[in-house]
Amino acid sequence: MSNTAPINANTLRLLAELERKVLWLSTWMVHHANHLRDKTDNLKVGGHQASSASLATILTALYFHVLRPADRVAVKPHASPAFHAIQYLLGRQTQQRMENFRGYKGAQSYPSRTKDTVDVDFSTGSVGLGVAQTLFASLVQDYVKAHGWARDWPEGRMIALLGDAEMDEGNIYEALLEGWKHGLRNTWWIIDYNRQSLDAVIREGLYERFEALFRAFGWDVVVLKYGSLLEAAFSEPGGESLRAWIDTCPNQLYSALTFQGGAAWRKRLLDDLGDQGDITRLIESRSDTELARLMTNLAGHDLPSLLRAFQAIDHDRPVVFIAYTIKGFGLPLAGHKDNHAGLLNPAQFDSFRQAMGVRPGHEWQRYEGLAATPAELDDFLAHCAFAAEPNRRRAAAPVALPETLPLPAQAEISTQQAFGLILNELGRSAEPLAERIVTTAPDVTVSTNLGGWVNRRGLFAKQAMADIFKKERIPSTFSWEFSPKGQHMELGIAEMNLFTLLSALGLSHDLFGERLLPIGTLYDPFISRGLDALNYACYQDARFIVAATPSGLALAPEGGAHQSIATPLIGMAQDGLAAFEPAYADELAAILHFAFDYMQRDGAKPAVGEAPEEQSWLRDETGGAVYLRLSTRNLEQPIREMTPHLRRAIIDGGYWLRPPGPNTEIVVAYSGVVAPEAIEAVGMMAEDRRDVALLAVTSADRLNAGWTAAQRARERGQARARSHVERLFALLPRHCGIVSVLDGHPATLGWLGAVAGHRQRALGVEHFGQTGSIQELFRHYGLDAQAIIAAAQGLQPARPIRYLKAL
Repeated sequence: MSNTAPINANTLRLLAELERKVLWLSTWMVHHANHLRDKTDNLKVGGHQASSASLATILTALYFHVLRPADRVAVKPHASPAFHAIQYLLGRQTQQRMENFRGYKGAQSYPSRTKDTVDVDFSTGSVGLGVAQTLFASLVQDYVKAHGWARDWPEGRMIALLGDAEMDEGNIYEALLEGWKHGLRNTWWIIDYNRQSLDAVIREGLYERFEALFRAFGWDVVVLKYGSLLEAAFSEPGGESLRAWIDTCPNQLYSALTFQGGAAWRKRLLDDLGDQGDITRLIESRSDTELARLMTNLAGHDLPSLLRAFQAIDHDRPVVFIAYTIKGFGLPLAGHKDNHAGLLNPAQFDSFRQAMGVRPGHEWQRYEGLAATPAELDDFLAHCAFAAEPNRRRAAAPVALPETLPLPAQAEISTQQAFGLILNELGRSAEPLAERIVTTAPDVTVSTNLGGWVNRRGLFAKQAMADIFKKERIPSTFSWEFSPKGQHMELGIAEMNLFTLLSALGLSHDLFGERLLPIGTLYDPFISRGLDALNYACYQDARFIVAATPSGLALAPEGGAHQSIATPLIGMAQDGLAAFEPAYADELAAILHFAFDYMQRDGAKPAVGEAPEEQSWLRDETGGAVYLRLSTRNLEQPIREMTPHLRRAIIDGGYWLRPPGPNTEIVVAYSGVVAPEAIEAVGMMAEDRRDVALLAVTSADRLNAGWTAAQRARERGQARARSHVERLFALLPRHCGIVSVLDGHPATLGWLGAVAGHRQRALGVEHFGQTGSIQELFRHYGLDAQAIIAAAQGLQPARPIRYLKAL
């Protein structure tokens, strides 16, 4: 793993020139953007200026010397300008996008896989998530290699650049524990130890806690504190006294002196150390400018120190580099505790411009102000190892799917059980699909019905581990054997780790050129515990299935702590995630088949004003991740043929279980496990209300998304645009009413009446549940047949419905 490129004087000279240019371009980029934006936007722009300066040297060392095409990097969010400056120097970023930093269609505020046009490996923004992503990406790389895939692509290092304040994020520590369990390799984390957070200076001695913690988890720790100038000064007479003073200097004092400059350094050092001969001569031998340069010569800003440290790593163990830096280094606001929100004023920027040797009007010229010739720099960049691969993003062919998925034959079954049986049957098959499925769960593998699949396919580990219970012939339903060929990745309880791993698995085709079809399971209410990581995974366009089960009040005796309410709304609102809530096993089989295909789609997104697929008006060409909300409630299964028309309607979001007639007075629309109550209510109302219709909603998310897309299309001139739900409602009389019901928040289906202007009563759950039977809870919260009939009576208060009882 060692970087063998030589570090000679010429290499250092050219890297120093490029470092200077990265600092200039990133600072100018923010300054330029500041003059284009409203003043209300200045606060966040300022954070980019200081953070990019802090990391300019480290990023220069990495991208122009250390990295190889197979390496993947998560760049600290606020270092985005420095990253874009490097891409610009490599010819991979345009001046137009740089000029439009933070603007519409410009370079993004935080590196983004999906919004930037440059080669971003991992999106960053919500701090901590990009850091953990590199750890799980390394585990996925091991999984791919262990299965004998990606043989034409070398192992890469998964690298995160993070701030010391970013280490406050709890998901990082959850990930560290999981990495230790799985024997993490090929991972570097570089902590930008500038001792500043957004608001203040961090606590003293934090690096010691970092060091102890990482060593406890099996990481190598490399502390990069002093640069070459300071190391040389320490060898002078009096140098050890200077080292001792710096080692005990409080963070706030060090930051304040950095901001104040050479004269302040001199006064403080002489006041604290007194007249001690050697140390006094060491200080007095330097001018104020030289003294300031010496005292701020930390290793994180010293190319020789960084390059030696990076090249010294000749193994694949995880490494954390604690790199001492100064926030805003090289800028007039360096060291000031308010510099995260700070911006150079016009006078400061003009002085900075002159110091960088950049002429007005030449700010975007690639080599303006540098001593090296353009030919030298062009040649150096052309031979940069990182740039050797013009397109580092990989591709993978789609995995072939069987015509249908196996359908459980039970007369009564829950969607959770059906999910497990479908996977179990896939596990025993020789289908190419089965080889590429990888499952994971946060310590709920068995209770979410993945046990059968794991028995068939085994658990993944880089070294085989036997199931001791099986070896000792102790009866057990489940086999827990690990091997390099296993297809289930065991996780601890942390849901953040589940979604971050799914994100990494779901990008394997792009990162490593091998298609994986990841499935993660968890209890539905605990989606909220990992919601930031789920959002992050979708923002990265990772492809996966999350099967959330059990869900809702139907979990009954478990009580309110385990009964989900808001998750259907999460499924509707989350971009990049298609959410389904099937009631029956045949619906689930059709949805899973669609999901395995949908995960692999990567067609071009239609341009604004162009029509997406006209059947549903959903933008299915682009694909995405899939969320299945499943239940443990057994339902009697319908006996029917899965026709192409029915299959398509299920996928598009809904179908008529009982079609409307010309005189329909009431429509009952249900989703999920309340199907028996809805069917019962319709049967009881049929004697007193004409043409009562029953709508099965398999995906409120896709019904709603298709409807809003069709409305936008009509507003843009496509008058014939009609969504699936609009076609379903086309024959409904205007006077009929809609009663919607689901085991979740009523707003999930509460919009149906707006589609064609019908009155609606939305039933659902708005408050925490309690223990009890399903019947008791459905009655208490108004989800049973009587509640549905009462709602219908309220919408159509003509003759009484004879089966309605007092509630």
